[in-house]
Amino acid sequence: PAECAVFHCLGCWTVLGDSLQLCAPEASQLDFLACFKVTSDVVWEDSLLVGLEGPLLGCAYKGLFCRSCGLSVGFILYSAASDLAHLRGLFCFFKNSIVCYLLENQMIIEASKVDFPAVTLKE
Repeated sequence: PAECAVFHCLGCWTVLGDSLQLCAPEASQLDFLACFKVTSDVVWEDSLLVGLEGPLLGCAYKGLFCRSCGLSVGFILYSAASDLAHLRGLFCFFKNSIVCYLLENQMIIEASKVDFPAVTLKE
């Protein structure tokens, strides 16, 4: 498919996931990609963090990191307000922490410049 991509860590190019497990959220203010599954090179903290500002204000989440270089690449929501509740338990990658390898044209591009088809999660 034209939209197939592999997600790599911006710091060390380790493969973190792919677009076959992707669900593009409607919450565009967060600037992230949400996935159902990730590779074993994505690790998360044991303890919960609480958002003190911005779009994650009041949300409880665990940080996601690249196993190879330790770069913070995203989060997993555990508790959230109703507008983000449909994202609980998903792996959310910060677009500014990953790059995408587009399979169709064999290009590497910043994740923030890629538009994937939206998937409705709220239902």
